[in-house]
Amino acid sequence: MKLSIKLFILIGGFSLLVAVVYGFLTRFDELVGFPALLAVGAMSFMLAVYLWLVNRNTGGVLPEDKLDGEIVESAGEYGHFSPWSWWPLLLGTGCALAFTALAMGWWILGLAAPLAVLGLVGLIFEYSRGDHAH
Repeated sequence: MKLSIKLFILIGGFSLLVAVVYGFLTRFDELVGFPALLAVGAMSFMLAVYLWLVNRNTGGVLPEDKLDGEIVESAGEYGHFSPWSWWPLLLGTGCALAFTALAMGWWILGLAAPLAVLGLVGLIFEYSRGDHAH
């Protein structure tokens, strides 16, 4: 995790430096590249701070940080997934249609929103009823 923190600090500093140089070269008239580079730098610093706080609070050394770390050391439970569930497909289709609406036409958003909401509600309440209710 320490390497990741250093990497994000390096990326953030580089992005901010490039943003300043880019801004001066374009006389701050170009309003896409300069704010985008500033945003990349800010988000890199935010990730570095988050990883630093997590590292400070957990105090543990990750297998990636050890020279003799093995891949099997990072094994463990990653969560619970439903292999039989169709709700993620419905939610993904709704989200794909929503992004298609940005490119093709806003009327598609009227089709995408109910589909995405139905998929999200189904995914959230999947284990609230039926055979697998908790």
